[in-house]
Amino acid sequence: MDNQTKQTVQQIPLLTVKAGPRDGDKWIDRLKEEYQALIKYVEINKKADNDWFNIESNPLGTRWQGKCWYIYNFKKYEFDLEFDMPVTYPETAPEIAIPELDGKTEKMYRGGKICLTVHFKPLWSRNVPHFGIAHALALGLAPWLAAEVPHLVDNGIIKHKEDK
Repeated sequence: MDNQTKQTVQQIPLLTVKAGPRDGDKWIDRLKEEYQALIKYVEINKKADNDWFNIESNPLGTRWQGKCWYIYNFKKYEFDLEFDMPVTYPETAPEIAIPELDGKTEKMYRGGKICLTVHFKPLWSRNVPHFGIAHALALGLAPWLAAEVPHLVDNGIIKHKEDK
């Protein structure tokens, strides 16, 4: 993990409530912490001029969707992102998906779920229940985009909307 990522992640609040979608009022408490961490992460990114996603959930906090983007060669590549909260959350990290990239890279599972098994999942499991959605974005999706988007563009697998 590079120093900038480490510094950013250290500023994201750690979560304390160990609850998942089936845990009633405790889940509501967990969601409050999730939103506080996400708000802080967005503030950190905006302050560093590194705004790269927006996200929202359904009223129950069980389904999340939004947009993420990556700037490469002065062009913005934007993607829809989505994930459902696993019933075993927070023990199990959410599986973030970028459906439009499904089948375009080896570092992705069926349905456009990004591959995080080797690097991210062990880190997540060591930090339960303290990591949340903001941490999954910072330590999972952001590095995945940084590695995969340039590769996909350079190999002609994806094209910028202006080049289509």
